[in-house]
Amino acid sequence: MNAIEFTTDLSDKPVLTIPNEVAARLPKTGKARVIVLTGDDNNWQVSAYEQFLRDDSQEDAVYEALR
Repeated sequence: MNAIEFTTDLSDKPVLTIPNEVAARLPKTGKARVIVLTGDDNNWQVSAYEQFLRDDSQEDAVYEALR
């Protein structure tokens, strides 16, 4: 399976516009699976990064001695 990612503008019509440069990379026949992500999909990355940077809990602090 190959993935091609692009962004497009949504409108009140039930149509997704595929940019010409992306359409040129698609096979001419066959099936495609379409996944639509909307909104600020960056929130999970920010939350994960903040969680990663938090200090370890007291139970996990034992691993600091292994550095």
